[in-house]
Amino acid sequence: MVKTKDLKLKSDEELNQLLSDSQKKLRELRFNLASGKVKNVRAIRVLKKDIARILTILNEKSQNIS
Repeated sequence: MVKTKDLKLKSDEELNQLLSDSQKKLRELRFNLASGKVKNVRAIRVLKKDIARILTILNEKSQNIS
């Protein structure tokens, strides 16, 4: 789980990289869940919330600049 305070300190490039990595990991988890390899279903929920936090911080930063 990523802390919001830590995300606010990161640059836009770091946030975008973290976002793409998280989305890739979520895609892999969903694929493994469908094939029956994943036992920890809660990891998907946590990852989705992390992605939402990252997107929220990116949107806040873009609105402050404009």
